[in-house]
Formats: sequence, structure tokens, C-alpha cells
Amino acid sequence: MKDVPNDLVSEAEPGLGAVEAGISRASEALLRQQRGDGHWVFELEADATIPAEYVLLRQHLAEPDDLELERKIGNYLRRIQGDHGGWPLFHGGGFDISASVKAYFCLKMIGDSPDAPHMARARAAILAHGGAGRANVFTRILLAMFGEIPWRRVPTIPVEMILLPRWFPVHIGRMSYWARTVLVPLLVLQALRVRARNPRGVRIQEIFAPRRLAWKRARSHKHPGWALFFNGLDGGLKVAEPFWPRTLRKQAIDRCVAFVTERLNGEDGLGAIYPAMANAVMMYDALGYPEDHPDRAIARHSVEKLLVIREDEAYCQPCVSPVWDTALTAHAMLEVGGEAAEAAAARGLEWLKPLQELEVKGDWAELRPHVRPGGWAFQYRNAHYPDLDDTAVVVMAMDRARDQLGLDARYDEAISRGTEWTVGLQSGDGGWGAFDADNTHFYLNNIPFADHGALLDPPTADVSARCVSMLAQLGETRENPRMRAALDYLEREQEADGSWFGRWGVNYIYGTWSALCALNAAGLDGTVPSVRRAADWLIAIQNPDGGWGEDCQSYKLDYRGYEPAPSTASQTAWALLGLMAAGEVDHPAVARGIEYLRLTQGEDGLWAQDHYTGGGFPRVFYLRYHGYPKFFPLWAMARFRNLKQGNAARPLHGM
Repeated sequence: MKDVPNDLVSEAEPGLGAVEAGISRASEALLRQQRGDGHWVFELEADATIPAEYVLLRQHLAEPDDLELERKIGNYLRRIQGDHGGWPLFHGGGFDISASVKAYFCLKMIGDSPDAPHMARARAAILAHGGAGRANVFTRILLAMFGEIPWRRVPTIPVEMILLPRWFPVHIGRMSYWARTVLVPLLVLQALRVRARNPRGVRIQEIFAPRRLAWKRARSHKHPGWALFFNGLDGGLKVAEPFWPRTLRKQAIDRCVAFVTERLNGEDGLGAIYPAMANAVMMYDALGYPEDHPDRAIARHSVEKLLVIREDEAYCQPCVSPVWDTALTAHAMLEVGGEAAEAAAARGLEWLKPLQELEVKGDWAELRPHVRPGGWAFQYRNAHYPDLDDTAVVVMAMDRARDQLGLDARYDEAISRGTEWTVGLQSGDGGWGAFDADNTHFYLNNIPFADHGALLDPPTADVSARCVSMLAQLGETRENPRMRAALDYLEREQEADGSWFGRWGVNYIYGTWSALCALNAAGLDGTVPSVRRAADWLIAIQNPDGGWGEDCQSYKLDYRGYEPAPSTASQTAWALLGLMAAGEVDHPAVARGIEYLRLTQGEDGLWAQDHYTGGGFPRVFYLRYHGYPKFFPLWAMARFRNLKQGNAARPLHGM
């Protein structure tokens, strides 16, 4: 993306002719990227962890060498190595020991000499941070499977926990969907003390500290009392585990296999996320399933579909985002308007329609058995795990297309079922989580396995705001008790400075955009204190170049307020959409933001962005959505044009 000198950003309102030209170029570029069947999907990039794990998975299974693919993955990992010598969790981020250990192991596995300068720098950085033994639980499990550390250095997770009743305090049904799908096959791997084949015999003992480090202070998300209890329980389990009855262990393993097999999800994979998919493959392998067994074969194939292979680099995605990308791009195209853009949006919605999950009662139904399915997943298919965020965005796009394109009853049933499912999963506090209702068993974050602090899926402001936007767009008023409860939840979640936390996007800019759109849709304008404070916060944090930016470091636990960060196209678009939802289309900050987007638009009509503005797990896992700097800026510019023109044919919708 082009840099914009501060003195080139005018306070004057940009001419609508120039804005229109930018809209045309961006929409034409996005039209060219639409797939033949009508959908859009853009790359979804994480950190070094998953590409490294992919190579190590192949060596775990002793699969035939693919030296060309390894060469390309090696090029990718070397390019994203940080100046600090290790690997960060996001572009320009600080050293992360777990990502660095896996990247180092991968590069050594594919033949990089430990004496090469980049490897020596990585080794020095890892040792300076306490060595590989300080890595997180998932990394230590990988190291145990490769024989680098003993299994006793890994928290004990008895496979028999799969047999516990639902009311038991530590039960997989109380965890988030991603924890469930990752953990269940992992229970089998740990019970069997699986050992990777590692045909090349690569070891990495040189990145372990020469002496055992002192006891490490509990993670900041843990409560000292609960942590002490669960750590003591872990010690007891380590003593008792060898004495578990063999029949009980076999029964538990069988139950795990049944859980995984039921949710295999075809070529889209278990949970449609890489860690769960890879664990399923290793589980089947450990249990002796041959490579051509249908369950193992389809599980293995699902992993290959995540690869992004270019001319000289390759990496593995954590998952794919076609439903999310298609729904959001459809919104942008509907905002643009005109025959070509609206036809493209309609084709995208036609592609989305049959992906609605209407039959499978997923894990969410354990708490809400009487709710009918009706949601959409994030990926191509993930029948057991649709999510509220995608569902709300799809429903709003279909409702908007129904009105704007005169599609009559084309989407009535889909909208009705999606709304019914969304309403049915509202949590008791008035908000919505991403995948489940009332997934708020916070004590579970104290178990030793949960050192990442992301074991749960509680309600969050951004997802809740999307659901409020959907209900309001469909005509639900503030007098309805469920809407009142949702709005009260958003009011409680607003930060002292006027912003909202963004769980799934970085971060307070994302959350504030989401909440402002919801409040606007619900009929709350800039005279309402919460709206006014949020708009003032966005105006106050605008960068001198006219854009907005926020770093992934804003997720730190000791956050004390906004810290300046370089402007990005996607965060600028969110801020603009939020301010326009607050009724500030005529504010000079909006004019300057639009001018920033216009001046940074690339020759191809789109915007480049290396910074990560997507959230996976705060402080642990971040995402670079390659589509965000493509469709969000277009959406913001088109909305600005429409509002300035007073275009009643395209009113401000829920998003």
C-alpha cells in the first residue's frame, strides 16, 4: 500500500467524482476475483506455526518426501523471520517462543544447517527466552511425540475424560468448539504416548536450556487458587494414570474415535481447522488405520486443501473463509450498486443459500436441543459448527438483496431459519458467543492444558453487535425483551474510553465499528451518550495521515488505552463505517479517512496490507485476512458516496 505523507491529506472533502472513480476500480477488481460458481475466497494467513507443523506432520507419518514443497515452505519461513531472530505471531510482532521452536525445527528438518546465520540467530533467541522447554502446551506435545522431551513434561489429559457425564465440571462439552475438536484426537495421542517416525532422525536438543529453569509463574489469565488446584490434580493424575483399567481406556479411545469420525466433515476436515484435522490424521495413524482407509484418507486430504503454493513460496492456512468472504463482499457490492455489482452479489448469495445447515444438530444443541438448525459456517462445510457471526452477516445480505434487488420471497425461508437459530443461541447475559450459548465456564482456563487462555467461547461485543444488527434490520424493536437484553449487554461491555473490545478483529476499532453499526440499526443516534463517546474515541485516535491503525499488541492484559499504530486499509474502513453509522458522515475526520483510502488505492484497484487485523485467539493466534483490505475499503467508500448523495435507494443497513 502506498504511503501517504501527512501534508498531502487535505481537510477538504474529497470530490465525489474521484471517490466514484476509486469505487469503480475497486469493484471491477473484485468482480475479476469472483469464482465461476459465484463465491469469493481469499487467503487466510496465520504465523509460522502451521506451515512448520505441516512439514513436521509429514515427517511424523514418514510420508514420501516432497522436496520442492519443502523448499517453498522454507523460503516462506525464512522471509517472515523477525529481526529479533525468532518468529512473531503477526507481521512486525515480537518474539514468540512456540512459533520460533516450531519454525526452527521445521527448517532443520528440511535441511537448513544449524550453523547457518538465520538458524544461529534463531537458536540464540530461543535460548535467550529460556529454551524450547518454555514453549506452550501444544508445542511441548509435539516435542514429546518427537522424543525431544518426556511425556511427563506435558499436562496430563486422561482420555477417560471423554466418558465423563455432561454435568461433570471438567467436560469437553463445556469447552469451545475449537478446543473440543483439537482435544479429542489429542486425548488418544497422549494415551498411546505416540512417537513420530521421523525418518530423517532430526533432533533439536541444541535449543533446550542446559539446565532446568525455575518454576514458571502462572499465566496471567489464571486464578491462583484454581491454578493451584488443577496443578495438584495434574500431579495426582500422573501418578494414577498407569493404573487405569485397560477396558476403561479402550472404551474411552473408542468413544474418541466415534466423536472424530462423526464430525470428520468430508474433505473440509474435522472442525475445518488445521490443528484438529492434523490431530485426526495422527490419531487414525496411531490406531493402525492404513493410509487408504476412507476415514484416514479423507482426513489427510482435508489438510492438503489448506496449502497455498506459489512460484517460490508456500504455506499452510489454518482454515479457509469462503462464506465469510462471500457474504462480506456481497455487502460491499450491494453498497456499490449498479447492474454488474448487484448481479455479482446475487450470484454470491445464490452460492451461499444451499450452504445453510438445516439438518445437522451440532454440538451447540446439547444446551439448546429444541432449537432448529439454520446457521452458516465460516468454511465451505462445517455442519456441526456453524457460527453466529457468519449467520448474521449472511442473513443481513440476503435481506438487503431481497429489498434492493426485488427478489420477492427468494430468501424468505433462509432468512427465517437463520434468524430462528440465532435467536435460539442468545446467551443468558443477553449477548452471543461465536458458536455456542453460555460457554462461560471460566474456571476451565485454569487447567494446565489451557495455558493459551482460549478454551472458551463466551459472548463478545463484536458477535453480539452483529446479531443485534441483524435483528434490527429485520424490524425487531428495542421494546422486545431479547433486543433489550442484547442492547443492555452492549452498554455494559463498552469501555471507559468509549470503545468496545473486538474479539475476532483487531481490536477496539473492530469492536467499536461493530457496536456502532448495531446501535444505529437499533435506532440509537449520536445524541445517545454511548454512541457519542464511541464516535469521539474514533475521531481522537485518527492518524495524521488520515487513516486508522491498531496493533495486535492491543490485546495485552495490561491494556491502558489506545496506542498509536500505522494506518491500515481495513481498520480505516471500519472506523469510517463506524463514524458514518454514528451520523458523522459530514465530519472532517470522515473526509480525511476517505481521502486516505483514495490515495492509498493500488494500481490494481485494491489495497495492499501486510499487517494482521484478524483475531484468532487474543495474545496467542492472529490472522491476516487477505480479503479485508479489498472489500472493506470499497464498502466504506461506497457508503460515503451513497450518504453524501442522499441515495434513498440504498439506505444505511445493519452493517
